[in-house]
Amino acid sequence: MTAATFSALAAPSYRTYLTGQVFANTGMWMASIAQDWLVLEMTGSSAAVGITMAMSFLPMLLFGVYGGVIADRYPKRRILLATQSCFAVVQAVLAAVCLLGYVRAWQVWVLALAGGFVFLVDNPARQVFVHEIVDGGDIRNAIALNGAVLHATRLVGPAVGALLVSSIGAGWAFAVNAACCVVPVVTLLRLHPVAVAPPAPRGKGQLLEGLRYVRRHPQIARIIVMVATVGMMGLNFPIVLTAMAREFGRGAGTYGMFNVVLALGSVAGALWAAGRSRARTRQILLAALVFGLTQAGAAFAPDLGVFVLLLVPMALANLAFQALANSRVQLATEPEYRGRVMAIYMLVFIGTTPLGAPLVGAVTSAWGPRAGMALCGLVPAVVAVALGAFGLRGAWASVLPTVLTRSALGTKEAT
Repeated sequence: MTAATFSALAAPSYRTYLTGQVFANTGMWMASIAQDWLVLEMTGSSAAVGITMAMSFLPMLLFGVYGGVIADRYPKRRILLATQSCFAVVQAVLAAVCLLGYVRAWQVWVLALAGGFVFLVDNPARQVFVHEIVDGGDIRNAIALNGAVLHATRLVGPAVGALLVSSIGAGWAFAVNAACCVVPVVTLLRLHPVAVAPPAPRGKGQLLEGLRYVRRHPQIARIIVMVATVGMMGLNFPIVLTAMAREFGRGAGTYGMFNVVLALGSVAGALWAAGRSRARTRQILLAALVFGLTQAGAAFAPDLGVFVLLLVPMALANLAFQALANSRVQLATEPEYRGRVMAIYMLVFIGTTPLGAPLVGAVTSAWGPRAGMALCGLVPAVVAVALGAFGLRGAWASVLPTVLTRSALGTKEAT
């Protein structure tokens, strides 16, 4: 670790922005623990937890690319001020129904869906906003530090969330998260961007332009294929880790501890990526392979100690993969397309979870948590090997953006 690992912190606006993200991310992790455990306790079903995840990410799957059009067309800071305020409202409503004793699983699903719609607008703008608050040479470093902060707060959020759930109930975790969502609103109002990207002019076909841009750039398309695989199958942690906690005869405290261990490995992975001067495709694929193999290995851990030990390299590889892939795609994309391309990136990374979560939940319920977790690891590992062996020379990795383009064309014609 060198001074270059933290070079983006020299920008005052980035420091202000990051302060707000510390509070927002801490509250998010805390509420995530509370939500997963609340649904599991009410239903006793891992599949129900999978439905909760699916409702959160379904808007991204169906409409995620439109968030990128909004990010390219409107001022990013205004978008983030609006979305952060909406997040606070959603969490406040969830806290209210819990504390008043009216909460039901379907209510959690509806509010998860509402939060998903806010997220699809928020995320593309948040991804590219970094270009307005740091100098160009520190973009890669800032992206990696964002990941480090996201997962460093995972050390605090799950622990506090598990404590609140086990002591006074999930409703208070949601209430605290609503308060945490207000802090980024204040910091966004206080910061001064170093450069404001001019908004893209209104025009027909902007959505399709972004999709075609990805299709024309195989380097970006290959990374997006790998990102889609990890997003769909590799990141179903709420399903498999809640089930693995029960597999080892433990409860909410152990599930919270799993998330803390993941955070330690994730911070290490993000800081390692922050010190890299370049992100090569082979490095990205290697990180995905290690992530998949360690997750599959953890699925067959003979006891809790070995399982926890394997979570560390799994998380390290995961965050190294995420940080390197994100920065590679952003820096390889022309500014006028960046919002739309990052919307596609997040669409396949997060929006594909509704496709994988019910399957993982069903496998976990039918054959046990070890089978579900093994599936989550082996699929990304196989795809990483395939892309490494064939994708760097072939054009087949453009299949996904081609499908997205035709899907968007079909939707446009239907309307």
